[in-house]
Amino acid sequence: METLTLTDLDPTWQEALQAAKKVRELAYAPYSRFQVGAAILTSGGEMITGTNVENVSYGLAICAERSAAVAAVSRGLRDFSVVAVTATHRDMDVEMPVSPCGACRQFLYEFKPRDGSLTILMANSDLSRVRVTTIDELLPAGFGPELDA
Repeated sequence: METLTLTDLDPTWQEALQAAKKVRELAYAPYSRFQVGAAILTSGGEMITGTNVENVSYGLAICAERSAAVAAVSRGLRDFSVVAVTATHRDMDVEMPVSPCGACRQFLYEFKPRDGSLTILMANSDLSRVRVTTIDELLPAGFGPELDA
């Protein structure tokens, strides 16, 4: 996993991170005050965004990554190539890139391309630090639809 700056990235990846940053402002996070935005680029080049939505019953909350994935699937899009994630806190900047939680890792693994791995871009609040990895690195020995093949 390498750490880069935004300008080191492909312009499409920069656009995905900017979209994630923009949508995180719409987060409903009254309890944690931790706002997360995600953008998914599909293999067909479409971008779908999502944000975290909390609930007073914490188990009912949904993360930004799963929110974006559900939005994509509801549009018939199931072949993801890149997921961009960024987070901030209402009271302070988040200086280190934020990684998808374990539940989101498993959820995203379901939609990785069959011919390769899903790229994950993780950025801090101002997008000055970006970690580039894959879902396979974040979830080694993951399981998904290929078990049916």
